[in-house]
Amino acid sequence: MAKVSDTRLTVAILLCTHNGAKFIVPQLDSFHAQTYDGWRLWASDDASADATVDILRQYQVRWGTERLAILAGPATGASASSRPQSGASANFLSLVCNPQIQANAYAYADQDDVWESNKLIRALAWLKTIPAHIPALYCSRTRLMDEGGSDIGLSPLFNRHPPSFANALAQNIGGGNTMVFNAAARALLLEAGGSVTIVGHDWWTYQLVTGCGGQVLYDPYPTVRYRQHERQLVGSNVGVLARLSRAVLAFGGRFKSWTDINVRALERMRSRLTPENQRIFDLLHAARTGWLPGRLAALKKSGIHRQGFVDNVGLYIAVLLNRL
Repeated sequence: MAKVSDTRLTVAILLCTHNGAKFIVPQLDSFHAQTYDGWRLWASDDASADATVDILRQYQVRWGTERLAILAGPATGASASSRPQSGASANFLSLVCNPQIQANAYAYADQDDVWESNKLIRALAWLKTIPAHIPALYCSRTRLMDEGGSDIGLSPLFNRHPPSFANALAQNIGGGNTMVFNAAARALLLEAGGSVTIVGHDWWTYQLVTGCGGQVLYDPYPTVRYRQHERQLVGSNVGVLARLSRAVLAFGGRFKSWTDINVRALERMRSRLTPENQRIFDLLHAARTGWLPGRLAALKKSGIHRQGFVDNVGLYIAVLLNRL
């Protein structure tokens, strides 16, 4: 298939790596196979102790430094072997907030997935319909594969409700490995800063874009083959066991701690939230404090929701147990 490129629409692929040598080659090859050719890859390695950096350097020699830039992750230390691992979200924030990286659009990328060849061009086709001054975020469903690369199903389809801040406060519907966003959305992430403590870079991006009046498209077409293996940080959230696991986390207090982190992060951007989303944000606070009847009433009035009926029931149970 012929390659498509547009010098007026450049894409920065933001790839974070840590001991990814086992799976990174198919992912790098999937970047090269994109039907949209106007991209540059920025790889930030977070203290890998395997051959990850060597592989990246081999591709850099093959592609050139104008196509692939390799950076050290945000961890400190004299050498890659001595630097402590800083974590995936901190690494992604270090890339998205790096002033060296300038583009018209930005795409998060994980080291162990494989992109469909039309991922970028599909995302850009929608982003180009949004005025440049409006923050815009594209995300999609994923096709799941096992460690060997065999298909094992699809991720949940989050199409019961349209993307919104009321949804983003309770749930992230788009994996970071599928996200492509415009420069206006990137500007929000820059304004919030790279030092903000967050649960996840993808959830944070969804909250910021929706909260500050941006637009989000959730594409039901799977643009990424999402590898499932025992070492990955986040699973697919598919099936009864995964849903039960989420419930255990919520009732055990982990969901409450995540909400604490999200609220503190959003407070620094409160002035940028739309008036309606400031109202929803205040109602979230009311749903987490005070007497039970008031908490339940505030949650209902806020419209905060998750995509599934069972998960929404879980939200009200969390309020009952004061663990929202």
